[in-house]
Amino acid sequence: METNIKIRLMRAEDFDAIVRIDHKVLGQRRPEYYKLKFERFVQSKDYVPTSLVAETDDGTVVGFVMGELYIGEFGISQEKATLDTIGVDPDYQRKGIGELLINEYMAHLKKLGVEKVNTLVDWDDAKLIHFFSANKFSPSKLINLERVL
Repeated sequence: METNIKIRLMRAEDFDAIVRIDHKVLGQRRPEYYKLKFERFVQSKDYVPTSLVAETDDGTVVGFVMGELYIGEFGISQEKATLDTIGVDPDYQRKGIGELLINEYMAHLKKLGVEKVNTLVDWDDAKLIHFFSANKFSPSKLINLERVL
């Protein structure tokens, strides 16, 4: 990696950078989506901070991972968490930043007592399935069922 990348906890002021990265990756702006995510994962006092960003030496946010730790009764954490959303600026992809984010996210969750992390991937998204498989994710024994209305 030609630039030193630092991983840190996501902060409220990272909002614009996250929306910018998502827009560059997907080709559409989704600020409303991230407003809800930030309210839940970053700004809420009810959630343990787990979401992370990757930033360059000059402080530019170039990647992020967002997720949730499930808190049990009386604030005792359960052993599960989710990896909800991950994104890396296309100008910084294929440089190990996604893997670095996932590894830091897993280490952070492990310190919090998490034993299992789940994520959802579209069945037809072969690239994303390959990315998660390369980062030690495997199919779970649970099957997501849906009913179209």
